[in-house]
Amino acid sequence: MNVEITGAKIYLRLPFGILITETQVNMWIIMLVIALLCKWLTRDLKIRPSGKRQVVAEYLVSMANKFVVTNMGKSFKSFAPFIGALFSLSLLCSLSGLFGLYPPTADLSTTLGWATVTFVLIMYFKLKMNGLKGYLKGLTEPIFVLAPFNVIGEFSTPISMAIRMFGNISTGVVISTLVYAALAWLSSVVLQWLPGALSGIPILQLGLPAILSIYFDLFSGVLQSFIFCMLTVLYIAQEAKES
Repeated sequence: MNVEITGAKIYLRLPFGILITETQVNMWIIMLVIALLCKWLTRDLKIRPSGKRQVVAEYLVSMANKFVVTNMGKSFKSFAPFIGALFSLSLLCSLSGLFGLYPPTADLSTTLGWATVTFVLIMYFKLKMNGLKGYLKGLTEPIFVLAPFNVIGEFSTPISMAIRMFGNISTGVVISTLVYAALAWLSSVVLQWLPGALSGIPILQLGLPAILSIYFDLFSGVLQSFIFCMLTVLYIAQEAKES
């Protein structure tokens, strides 16, 4: 039994080392789905909703606003579109595995990109609060010899956020692949007594892979998307409120 796990496929190699990968293609598909869904939900809006579509749209918006206001305060309600977009994108990326797509969140470049955006926002509020001189001085506290550790601590925030989601989603992909392949091999061993092509039918692949997919793609995907957005809100709010 040979099992090969290579990550996202490379579809096209462009000049200057630019690659078009499975992650990028699937990400654009998901963004297109989100754009079309938003277009459909917000079409022909009325002051008083008269259809289920507008009710759903208003409910989603109110949930995003409530999440941001509860964790950051009313003065930061403008962050709701950013957090809503981040959650919907990360959620659909993780759930894409249910539809046979390679989850973009199983690629470290995806989660690292999102974490970098959070890091930039954190740095913005830190510089806004302390200024460049005050920020650099803070890296030397409580004593100068700890400055290297403080610098490492600054960059550990986006790295830990990125690796947390990437590790959980990619682990699900690896475990599901190994279990799926193991069940195929076990089926061939247990059912080898059957005549002809019947012995090659992977009957044992029915059931367990679906259960694993529900856990890793659905439950874990929703949970990790929520945690990522919660950490984003809390990290930004910590600096924003102080400023």
